Amino acid sequence: MSAHLLVIGEALIDRVRDADGDVVEHVGGSPANVAVGLARLDHRVDFATRLGPDVRGTRIAHHLTRHGVWLLSTTVGEQPTSVAQAHLDATGAAEYTFDLHWDLPQLEVPAGTTHVHTGSIAAVLEPGARSVAAALRDAREHATVSYDPNIRPDIMGDLDVVRGHVEELVGLSDVVKASEDDLLLLYPGSAVSDVLRRWGILGPALVVVTRGPEGVEFGLSTTGEAASAPTLAEGVVDTVGAGDSFMAGLLSGLVSAGLTGCKGRKRLADATLADVRPAIDRALGCAAATVARAGAYAPSLDELRSRGNGRSPRHVAGSTTCQFALSASPPQQAQPGAVHAPPSDFDAKSALTA
Repeated sequence: MSAHLLVIGEALIDRVRDADGDVVEHVGGSPANVAVGLARLDHRVDFATRLGPDVRGTRIAHHLTRHGVWLLSTTVGEQPTSVAQAHLDATGAAEYTFDLHWDLPQLEVPAGTTHVHTGSIAAVLEPGARSVAAALRDAREHATVSYDPNIRPDIMGDLDVVRGHVEELVGLSDVVKASEDDLLLLYPGSAVSDVLRRWGILGPALVVVTRGPEGVEFGLSTTGEAASAPTLAEGVVDTVGAGDSFMAGLLSGLVSAGLTGCKGRKRLADATLADVRPAIDRALGCAAATVARAGAYAPSLDELRSRGNGRSPRHVAGSTTCQFALSASPPQQAQPGAVHAPPSDFDAKSALTA
């Protein structure tokens, strides 16, 4: 059976006003970027999000469907489309304000879904966060689950409370990816290896921590092995969307290796570092392609292959390995659901009233 992926999370408009008062708007949202990244890597991707019945919602829908992402029929709600506003001063420093609406209804996971991914604001912002957690629990009987905390303290609130939400979702996941900055916020003073161990005990078979120019560290819960790998980036224009591109590449690589889905969960739990390394390398290749261009660029699979990252070697010079003790968690129950792909002339207002 071919992979059928579901991404759950926010899609929004990033509205940037510079010091001269000029305004530019872009489609944003970490889960939206991951969904586009997976579609660009030739995967079937459904996206559960929440858009308003407005022009911005229609723009986001066009952006997603143009890249091959399928939107669930529950996409359009009554609240306006979420907006993140950045006000730049003369030095380029940004001050952010947010108008976020995350009222995701209870989800039916589409029938045939083999993997579910979530993360970022949507995973902790109520009232929609409850629907996200419920969907992950429902999906686990027939699908693997991944999670990227993507911590945003200005939006998410008290980090002591957020940490509890994060660890709940880590415990529902088979794969967790976070940045070193996320760990510094959640566990100040803790070593990456300590967090790999802590999260591995909660449930995921694979935990991955990105470290910017220092590359990546990753650990397997069953074997207790951990390793690091260097970055593949040769030049950096900006880092916008790099973490999301890495996440898409990681999931794409795990799918290609047969390490997702109900049957793939057992293979992932029994995997060695060599088994997951091609997925790590695909993730690093995606991130390298993204940072080489301005904005949240998502590379295609053909582009990765031309760069030598579509099918990567099992070992790269500079990698290191170590060991620690971890454990895995059991699956839970699922519910089938339906999916709807808007036509190319999708209109948010008409979709709301249809």
